[in-house]
Formats: sequence, C-alpha cells, structure tokens
Amino acid sequence: MSESLSESLSESLSGAVAGATPDALAFPQDRTCPYHPPAAYQPLRDERPLTRVTLFDGRSVWVVTGHAEARALLADGRLSTDRMNEAFPIPTRRFQGLRRERTALLGVDDPEHNRQRRMLIPSFSVKRAAALRPRIQETVDGLIDAMVAGGSRAELVSAFALPVPSMVICALLGVPYEDHEFFEAQSRRLLRGPGLADVDDARTQLHAYLRALILRKRADPAEGLLDELIATRLEKGETDVEELVSLAAILLIAGHETTANMISLGTFTLLRHPEQLAELRADPSLLSGAVEELMRFLSIADVMLRVATEDIEVGGVTIRPDDGVLFSTSVVNRDDAVFQDPDVLDWHRPANRHLAFGFGIHQCLGQNLARAEMEIALGTLFGRLPGLRLAADPGTIPFKPGDTVQGMIELPVAW
Repeated sequence: MSESLSESLSESLSGAVAGATPDALAFPQDRTCPYHPPAAYQPLRDERPLTRVTLFDGRSVWVVTGHAEARALLADGRLSTDRMNEAFPIPTRRFQGLRRERTALLGVDDPEHNRQRRMLIPSFSVKRAAALRPRIQETVDGLIDAMVAGGSRAELVSAFALPVPSMVICALLGVPYEDHEFFEAQSRRLLRGPGLADVDDARTQLHAYLRALILRKRADPAEGLLDELIATRLEKGETDVEELVSLAAILLIAGHETTANMISLGTFTLLRHPEQLAELRADPSLLSGAVEELMRFLSIADVMLRVATEDIEVGGVTIRPDDGVLFSTSVVNRDDAVFQDPDVLDWHRPANRHLAFGFGIHQCLGQNLARAEMEIALGTLFGRLPGLRLAADPGTIPFKPGDTVQGMIELPVAW
C-alpha cells in the first residue's frame, strides 16, 4: 500500500480531521486483484447508488456507484470540473497542486470546454482513427518483430504496451518520439508522484518542453496536430501559447498512459482467462466486443471528480453546493442492475453500456483512437505469439495502486 493511502486510512479511521464522517470508507483504495475493484469497495456496491466516503484529508464526499445515477450526473451541468474551485475534491495529498493552474479540457466547463473540444474533434473522429490503423499496425508489427528477435521472453510494458500508444500519439501530435523517455518519465511523476513536489516539478518540466516545442513549430512548421492548431488557431488569435501547452499536455499524457495500461492489463487479464482467450483466438471477429468488455471489466480510470454548484436531488439524497462528487467507474461498471453477472468477463453481452470512457460533455475525446490501438495491439499480439504466457507467478507481478490509473507496472511474458 502506498504512503498516501496509508495516511488516508489512518486519518479517516481516526476521525481526527474536522468534517470526517464516522465509519465512512477511506477512498480511494488499492485493488487486491488488478482486474477487480478493491475488495474494500464491497459496501459501495451494496449501498448503491450514492455513498459518503472520506478522502485523505478527512473530507467527506459523495461517491457515485449506480450506473443510472452516474449517467445522469455526468451529463448534469450543475456538476463542475473546474479544478481551481476551492471546493473541488482532491483525492490524494500529492495532487493538491491541481488548483494552482487551469487545466485544459478536463478542468474547464462549458462554454470554454466546448470551444477547446471543437478545436480537436476532427483529429479524433472515427474516420481519423480508421485512417491511422495502417500506421498503428505497422508500429505493432515492428515492436513484436523486435521482441521476437530478442529471444523468447520480454517485459511487455516497456517492450510493447507503452511504446505502441506513445509512438502513435507522437505521430498524431507531431511530438518527436526521440523525446519519449523524457515525457513518459514526467507523465509517470504527474500521475504517481510520489509527492506533491514531484507532481508539481513534472508539470513544470513537461509544460516547459511543450512550450519550447510549440515555439519551434511556430518558427518552422512541420506535420502534426500541434502544427495544425498553430496555423489555424494560434496565428488567428483563437487560442494562445499557454492554452495550447495545456491542451498538448493533456493529449500527450492521456494519449499514451491510458491505452498503455489497457494493453498491459488487458493482456494480463486474458492470460488469466484461458477459456475466453481461446475463444477469441478461434474467432477474431469477437475482438471488437472483447475490447468493449475489457474496458468495462478493467475500468482503469477508476475515479472521476466533480464539484456541485447547485442542489441536486438524485438517488434519494440531496447533493449540496460545494459538495465533492466522485465516480467510481469500477463499481459503476459492475452494477448488476445493468450488467448480468458483472464480475464475469463476457463479451457476448447483448448491450455493453459501460462508462469507462466517461459520459456527457467530458466523455473521452480519444476513445476511437484507443479502441483502434487496443484491437490492433491485442489481436496482433495473441495472433503472432500463440504461445504467449506469463513468465512469473501472477501474484508476484506488480500492478499500480488505487490512487492512479490502473495497470501493470511490469509484465514479464514468454512464448
């Protein structure tokens, strides 16, 4: 268990901080199995649709765990994503710097959010994702070729799961892939710390890198989304350098971190479900449905954050202005009122209305690209390496703590 989670448990259970709710579950918590919700979340599943939980600083907030209520609230304009609002909930100690500067897309409400999103939508459409499939396939094939040339074993996160989306988002944005070790390191620090100073320094370094890159591109244009935005938006005064830096940071981080974790954790999960994997290998047409089910089953982005701006009546309770509202997607996506046998990996579900990509105006902009990357990466990996297996005891393979994007830290495999 991480230091911040240990502190949050001790603070919440002691009730020593003003505002703590007696007996409220400390939130977030670590998973005991990388592809199941934390065992400690069982009361949240039992008490759907909304429950009070306690954050690291003792603050009591709502956590939404009912599927219908989550859809309704994520589409409700009375919930804000403005992280500069002093009442915005901060889930862990190291993220306290979130309030110091405005975050593009994720941290703004309409109409500003709509303006920013409209600048980017054409680059993340279904058509654009389809056009990128040959490049994704080429990237995947090249990485598997390198793995095979290196022998019969590999550490899959560093050799495959991380490079696939990192190479793709670099090509899309026009960010030099030769800088990947730098921005991947800063991304890890931003999401996992370990402390507030690490998070703040990583943000500063990443923004400085992107600011310099944008200024270089402004003087010497090349190809990529950033170049397009400079020409069509920045030079026309429809955005400024700092907003473009913030947008670039969000796209770069989200564009590789989330998909990398889905590929690594998806591979681990399929290897731990041999019957389902055998069915998938026998019938590749199931791949699209399998990706959707893995999104639901894994729910790697397990915490979405909002703050209420008005009274909201939902699920038999009243959310008050300045109340923190969190969404646990791992619990929402296992709501048995919507998903039959929700703890079973089953891509034959008649309708998979998962909320792994969120819902409402902040629904994941890159979901079409993520689907394409996952389908190609997983389909090609298991197709080309039929003997793929874990190269370590599953219980010893490290995975990420509950206060960050879920996924495997390492994944030793052999074939």
